[in-house]
Amino acid sequence: MEKVLAGEKIGFVGLGNMGWPMARHLHGAGAEVTVWNRSPERLEAARAHGLQTAATLPELARAVGSGIIGINLTQTEVVEAVVFGPDGLIEGLDPGALVIDFGTTGVPATRSFAARLNWVDAPVSGGQVGAEAANLTIMAGGSPEHFARALPVLRTVGKRITRLGPPGSGQVTKLANQLIVAQTIDAVAQALRLAELAGLDGAEVRQALLGGFADSRILDLHGDRMVRRDFAPGGRSALQLKDVRLICELAESLGFDSPTLRNCRAQWEHFVHDCHGGELDHSGLFRLYEAG
Repeated sequence: MEKVLAGEKIGFVGLGNMGWPMARHLHGAGAEVTVWNRSPERLEAARAHGLQTAATLPELARAVGSGIIGINLTQTEVVEAVVFGPDGLIEGLDPGALVIDFGTTGVPATRSFAARLNWVDAPVSGGQVGAEAANLTIMAGGSPEHFARALPVLRTVGKRITRLGPPGSGQVTKLANQLIVAQTIDAVAQALRLAELAGLDGAEVRQALLGGFADSRILDLHGDRMVRRDFAPGGRSALQLKDVRLICELAESLGFDSPTLRNCRAQWEHFVHDCHGGELDHSGLFRLYEAG
């Protein structure tokens, strides 16, 4: 990999299925990367890979100084605690540091965070496969100056990168993305199960639909999981539900009413809580229709 980040000090918080390959790509691009993670196993792996590790969040912030800190966390409340809470980054953060939030975080909270710090919201799409391949789609919000500063980092972990506007714009766009994803997973699950109940082979039906108007990455990748009944978690259903709730929160704040969105949330709530599907891949929504 070309050392496009040589000499840069970058911190990264959150070494999950997405954050860990992203941190490795930044290290591979020549940055001096310091990481922090709640569980110690990934920190040990990071040290073995040549990355620096911090025992605390303020320590990470001090190590980075006026550089860039990427965070990839699953809940708005966790982002707030990690950045602004007791023993959070804020206790060691340099006023010149830039924070890039790669997770899906609530829109009002994002705007509040950006009013207090140098902040770019840069949620990603592409899943673990895209993170490993460094070809994530990145939807960014932030000032032109902050976005320009973040761009070398974004280009290291992603391929299609778009600044949509001021802080919060990336999160609005990601929620639009997740609305399409959540409802398309439901539609693909219904279509394949309907075909099976009519006596057809679901795998053959999926193959026949690929390339037509119904084609999508969800039909391709998640449809394949559905017909194989392979629901080992890539994107967990609990996180899909979290995103659907954020979509509904945004819609309510804007006075946007949608019966299909209400039904979508009801389906994901039912699958995660009543069917205990939260730890399954979100393609596992298929089980709602398989159960009858």
